[in-house]
Amino acid sequence: MCYFILLSFIALIATIKFEFGNFKLHIAEQGIFNFPYIWHFNTWIASILKLFLAIVIVSMMANEYSYGTLKQNLIDGLSKKEFIKSKFLTVLLFAFGSTVFVFVLSLILGYSYSSYNEFSIVFSDMEYLFAYFIRLTAFFSFCLFLGILVKRSAFALGFLLVWSIIESIAIGLMRWQIFKGTDIYEKVSRFFPLESMSNLIKEPFTRLSVINQLGATISGANLEKDYSVQIGDIIIVITWTVIFMLMSYKILKKRDL
Repeated sequence: MCYFILLSFIALIATIKFEFGNFKLHIAEQGIFNFPYIWHFNTWIASILKLFLAIVIVSMMANEYSYGTLKQNLIDGLSKKEFIKSKFLTVLLFAFGSTVFVFVLSLILGYSYSSYNEFSIVFSDMEYLFAYFIRLTAFFSFCLFLGILVKRSAFALGFLLVWSIIESIAIGLMRWQIFKGTDIYEKVSRFFPLESMSNLIKEPFTRLSVINQLGATISGANLEKDYSVQIGDIIIVITWTVIFMLMSYKILKKRDL
């Protein structure tokens, strides 16, 4: 519930205003809630908040061990494969529920603030919602795997943080030391679990013309890049999802409960 309340705070961005003398800036008037850009912006913002649902996923798995419900379910006739399937269905339910919520919230904000309300424009760029669903499913599958591997929610979340730091350090080393001056580090790092999920929905801010123009004025560089959802990134993330679920099953199958 707290997660969805936090997602609702995206609407508060519309109320943000800056005033510096004669300079006035109303965030909502900069086009962040325009269709179809809003699908990109809202799914990226919502992705940042996914950690709150990750806590639920990890705690859910940890409680299965702490309260002995996993062992009792297996005694009652539930197979380990069926147990993993049930947890994956829970992961899909969380991801789907969040995606629907972001879809409805984006429609409300878009129709309230967007300058473009034509049907063909409103429902273009919907691939960001699909990418958001895939990203959440993969991330929650990773959290489920950690919950099964570590058994304790605090340790599992700590492992998630450590893994994130390890990926960041590895990418930094490749960029500034190993593959310095080339883009090889990008081709390698796109296969990292968390980095591959992040690549599904790229940051949307430099896509705004006002930010792009500001960056060009300051640095003289063109900030334009490819913001589209890449099929290759989707395949990589889905592959990681399958790997996490298979590893979860293998661990559970071999573990003496």
